Amino acid sequence: MPPRMEELQQRTRRYFLRSCPLALGSFALAEFLGRAAHAAETERSTINPLAPRAPHFKAKAKRIIYLHMAGGPSQLEMFDYKPALQKHDGQACPQEFLEGKRFAFIKGVPQMLGGRYQFQQRGDAGTWVSELLPHTAEVADELAVIRSVCTDQFNHAPAQLLMHTGNQRLGYASIGAWATYGLGSENQNLPGFIVLVSGGKTPDAGKSVWGAGFLPAVYQGVQCRSQGEPVLYLNNPPGIDAEMRRTTLDAIRDLNMLQNERFGDPDTLARVGQYELAFRMQTAAPEVMDISKEPAATQEAYGVELGKLSFANNCLLARRLVESGVRYVQLFDWGWDHHGVSDRTDLRYDLPRKVASIDRPIAALIKDLRQRGLLDETLIVWGGEFGRTPMRENRGGSYGPYIGRDHHPYGFTMWMAGGGVKRGLTYGATDEIGYYAVENKVQPHDLQATILTLLGLDPFKFSYPFQGLDQRLIGPTSEPKVVKALIG
Repeated sequence: MPPRMEELQQRTRRYFLRSCPLALGSFALAEFLGRAAHAAETERSTINPLAPRAPHFKAKAKRIIYLHMAGGPSQLEMFDYKPALQKHDGQACPQEFLEGKRFAFIKGVPQMLGGRYQFQQRGDAGTWVSELLPHTAEVADELAVIRSVCTDQFNHAPAQLLMHTGNQRLGYASIGAWATYGLGSENQNLPGFIVLVSGGKTPDAGKSVWGAGFLPAVYQGVQCRSQGEPVLYLNNPPGIDAEMRRTTLDAIRDLNMLQNERFGDPDTLARVGQYELAFRMQTAAPEVMDISKEPAATQEAYGVELGKLSFANNCLLARRLVESGVRYVQLFDWGWDHHGVSDRTDLRYDLPRKVASIDRPIAALIKDLRQRGLLDETLIVWGGEFGRTPMRENRGGSYGPYIGRDHHPYGFTMWMAGGGVKRGLTYGATDEIGYYAVENKVQPHDLQATILTLLGLDPFKFSYPFQGLDQRLIGPTSEPKVVKALIG
């Protein structure tokens, strides 16, 4: 077979589409630009794709723990105190809040729904915190609470993608992949980006929310487990010892490098890196992931249940991972979609259970990082993909025995702590009933720009060439802003 025909046969459909992003008429230009970018990336990947790299400027944070409550937690029951909403409880929602709006399930004219729980000002800063969060209230002065987050997505999957990849469509790189691509990892025996999931399900957007998108695959999140093997299929199969595994990987590496020399597919180098990382992880991962070695007092502080898959276990694992040099740890906790269509989605019956499952571990995580001298360089981010409506959901236009709220993108709450963030800050505000963000609006791209800045990465210059553009996490426009008021 002629060499050119063999080359075409070896290239995958994904590689073909990646090589011609604009149109058939732009093959030459795309190939020219792609080769230049690939040459630089090949040199970098061959050396060590996860080697630590210097930030663009001095960083406030060296690592991140991102706590995502999948489904959209109710800010009105947790952090956004709205006494005026109580006065309208049970009244018909004004038309001004319904005309031209899109809701996931609300029909007709719903009733206003006041907060179900009491609030109290906590800490020296007087941060309003719900009675559902007694442990978080103890660390209220560590938080920078953002009450004016808003998004243009009201369904779970696109809203999660926008929050984590900067785009509501599939195929874009997650913020953890960007952070690892830009900074590498401080521990070469573990992935730079690790994902821990609890709540029984993965997010609606699936594993795309921790994918690498168009970045080399070595930077995608690696899902680990707090129950059983840390990573499935990491251990050698029966009859294969470490020496035989090493010999096999050496042979595969040599074949892959020959493939890369001939065809220049960056995915080939990514495979080499992943194989080598998996080999090193066989020793490092079980040690780091074994939370049973933590003192009993530490396990009790987090509320750890050994042998179970829980958010508490994942919080303790997150601390162990960042302490071991992992750059970005992502926790997804499913089950925050409180529509009020069953007792498991009711604000009175299920929300207290869900909040209790995170309240103690999060407070313990913040205290533990502070006690170990890690909090000042570890950024913690908490929030969901959107919030909940100030109206009661009336799915199908009527009310059942349960109480819940629909998806709400126009104003909700997130918070940050540690990693260069101002302590005890309340930033932004919604209107008196919690419908619109009316003061210092913060969009997902603004959050992402702020996070990258805290990591020492310039969000406006930090890019990757793909489809004829210098792709950025924050999108192609100049609209995103760094929320400087959050940075200490």
